[in-house]
Amino acid sequence: MTISCQLNEARRLEALNKLNLLDTPPSDAFDRITRMAARLFDLPIAAVSLTDADRQWFKSRVGVEHTSIPRLHAPCGEVADSSRVLVIPDMLDDALFRDSPLAASGIRYYAGAPLTTIDGHCLGAMCVLGTEPRETTQAELDILSDLAAMVMAQIEMQHALGRVDPLSGLPNRNQFIEDFQDMQRERPAGEQRLAVLINLATPDQISHAARALNPSFLDELVIDSAAWIRAETGPRRKVYHVAAMQFALLSEPGMSLERYVPILEEKLEVGVSISKMRFVTTPSIGVTPFDVGTADGLNILRQAQSAAHDAIDSPTHVAVYSAVEDRAYRRRFNLLNDFAAALIGRDQLRLVYQPRIDIASGACVGAEALLRWTHPTLGAIGPGEFIPIIERSGLAQATTEWVLNRALRQQQAWRKAGLELQLSLNVSASNLMEPDLADRVVAGLEQYGLPPECLELEITESAIMEQPLKANAMLEALAGTGVHLAIDDFGTGYSSLSYLQRMPANVVKIDQSFILGLEDDHRQQGLVRTMITMSQDLGHRVVAEGVERGDVLAFLRSAGCDEAQGYLFARPLEVEAFAAWCRDSSAWDDAVAASIPRREARALCSLARPNASLAASRRRHQSR
Repeated sequence: MTISCQLNEARRLEALNKLNLLDTPPSDAFDRITRMAARLFDLPIAAVSLTDADRQWFKSRVGVEHTSIPRLHAPCGEVADSSRVLVIPDMLDDALFRDSPLAASGIRYYAGAPLTTIDGHCLGAMCVLGTEPRETTQAELDILSDLAAMVMAQIEMQHALGRVDPLSGLPNRNQFIEDFQDMQRERPAGEQRLAVLINLATPDQISHAARALNPSFLDELVIDSAAWIRAETGPRRKVYHVAAMQFALLSEPGMSLERYVPILEEKLEVGVSISKMRFVTTPSIGVTPFDVGTADGLNILRQAQSAAHDAIDSPTHVAVYSAVEDRAYRRRFNLLNDFAAALIGRDQLRLVYQPRIDIASGACVGAEALLRWTHPTLGAIGPGEFIPIIERSGLAQATTEWVLNRALRQQQAWRKAGLELQLSLNVSASNLMEPDLADRVVAGLEQYGLPPECLELEITESAIMEQPLKANAMLEALAGTGVHLAIDDFGTGYSSLSYLQRMPANVVKIDQSFILGLEDDHRQQGLVRTMITMSQDLGHRVVAEGVERGDVLAFLRSAGCDEAQGYLFARPLEVEAFAAWCRDSSAWDDAVAASIPRREARALCSLARPNASLAASRRRHQSR
């Protein structure tokens, strides 16, 4: 069974267990339906069969003594798996069921219709069975499906799957889905309609309000909003309370987007202006068009919610569903789910390494380890796409653990082969909130027998600013282990000077946005020169990122920059290619020669030999 099937089965069982039907006493309401089924089909056996994890349990039965049978090889289990009507004219002629316990007990005929919840989970089957082979007419199948619908109506009624939200007094999401299905049957196929979802507040606003105010604040927000929406839509329009802070409604037939969106914008503006919550919450409205007859109610709600989320950043706080934005969001969501499997697997993730060059000597003194992902069906996923998703998720810690382990293992292998350099890894904001990060780093170094100074952790200013007190405490702990720290993307944050002075960093990495185009911009050259001087005066070594031209490298050397990293030297390299690059200086020479005039190239290449003495270079770094 695939992971997806396992997840669907787990959700189906959860839906079944929530109803508290299993192992409950007989009920006349269900027994009447079961007796009706046996009479209508003129068959000796009928049952309301619920599919548990390993059994078929009969909530109601006619002609059956026992209350359950094993799920394996039971036809009702097949109905639960497929959510479709199943008819077996003769079990002895059916390869799947001829050896089942039912066939062995003399059952030859079976017909079952799925018992499906509004959310699409199949609980089991309304089934009829006979001891003789039998054919089934379409009219009989329709009757069986109607009987299954009657069973589900009883289940919903008896187990309080309510239709009205007790707080707002409005019909809830279950009622919306049922009414939506009725509309699909009653209205002309192909008729265009609009679904509207009103979101009262962002998740952050709800969280802050719940933390700062008493619980009645959110209740009052819902009650007041429900009253306002009812007043605006009028008594003939139905409004649904579909989630804690969300309401939904359907437009009248014939209403177009061009007419409706300005109306919604105007009403929302007025509603916000008179709301006592206007300074605390940001309501938004999402609109999604659909065609009657082909739409799915739950998917329409999802699309409208997607539009409402986009509307938060809209000037009017009203937005129309965008399939492009929706696909992008769902792609991000799917990538996040798929990445969890990638961490467990062996062949999707890998590290590549980009050299860091000491400008004065030309020595390769370090490398930045960069994570790469090859998806089994989508192919290569760019780090700019998946890294931000992972850093904002619960997978950040596991990802850093994976990278740390692989990088230290490679560092150990290189050092055994005589290649000694410092390896840099990126650390996210969520990593800095992990109380055991420093301990895990030390444990990794000890596991591979590596000195702490062989590892450098790169942290962006924005990561520190999310929770500065906790972040600084962790940085101090990391610095205390002997591991080196680097301020990554320096210059792009909003507190560069203060954190440059306070952060226990060894290295400052000037962001590539300051380096690209540097050759033609004198003001930018002055800024970079100042950044280099200021960082060095505070005791930091300076690395320029994004170096792609020889004349830029020449400027950086004249400005006293310590190290450079970029495509001029090498793109991120696979493990074998990186080792080969370190052995071969001609690649460096050719790159420089192709970027700058021949005379300057000769001068620079004499300074840029990856095989220059690494030990001498490291001694110079340590003495700074």
